[in-house]
Amino acid sequence: FNLTGLTPATFILAGIPGMEKSHIWISIPFCSMYLAALLGNGVVLFVVKTERSLHQPMYLFLSMLAIADLMLSTTTVPKMLALFWFGDREISFHACLTQMFFLHFSFSAESVILLAMAFDRFVAICYPLWYAAVLTPSAVVKTGLVALLRSFCIIFPCIFLLKRLPFCGHNVIPHTYCEHMGIARLACADISINILYGLAVPFAAIVVDVVLIAASYVLILLALFRLPSRAARYKAFNTCGSHICVILLFYVPAFFTVLTHRFGQEVPHRVHILLANLYVLFPPLLIPVVYGVRTQQIKKKIVKVFICPK
Repeated sequence: FNLTGLTPATFILAGIPGMEKSHIWISIPFCSMYLAALLGNGVVLFVVKTERSLHQPMYLFLSMLAIADLMLSTTTVPKMLALFWFGDREISFHACLTQMFFLHFSFSAESVILLAMAFDRFVAICYPLWYAAVLTPSAVVKTGLVALLRSFCIIFPCIFLLKRLPFCGHNVIPHTYCEHMGIARLACADISINILYGLAVPFAAIVVDVVLIAASYVLILLALFRLPSRAARYKAFNTCGSHICVILLFYVPAFFTVLTHRFGQEVPHRVHILLANLYVLFPPLLIPVVYGVRTQQIKKKIVKVFICPK
């Protein structure tokens, strides 16, 4: 240990407490889901890049979402599998902070991208004549930069909030990866600022995104009710179906995990850890499936590129 700063040279990841003997068996579905997520998101990125007809705002936002998903899972799963397979529990202090940063950063960026996709559907349905003028390639690029900048500004202070803390020899993290409060709880000092910032600022930003997404869909529904025929309403709303599924896949497990941590004191700790691990795997795994199955344009292009290339 660095005794001058009371900062540990390494942290020890404990894995899933109480299930150490099952780590190998747990790693099999986790590894399978991770490989499927890599394949699915890679296919989405490849198809959108190679097919010029998909160079539209909705599919460019989908590509951003795929990149954020790959970052979310790749930040955590390889180290998790190394722990399960080889007992590689050690992670350096700075590597732990880096993993923590990219984990929360990708989550925040993904939330902004989902908000941008909701705005895309709002403009397409409520103001179709303005769509090309509002959602220009420049606007799409600026949206991506906003997602990066906001996420960076929200998460980067967490690094300094953690580096200021003394740890007094406590370095065992009862988890499979590093996250902000998991590190902060090891400190032998007051972590009130970490708790306040770690919950209030990122949570408030996500809540704002959810409220704006909900407002977009309220306006979309009001616009749909004004359409003359049921067929027209169904066709217009069907273009939102994939996005709604993705929103549910992303936010419902996140809020469920937060609520179980806050109010589920009777829930075993290993259940919390399992839920947290599944959260970094399920959205990256299922989002490409949702868009591949429900979006005809992507489905057709996948068939064209991989099944019937001629």
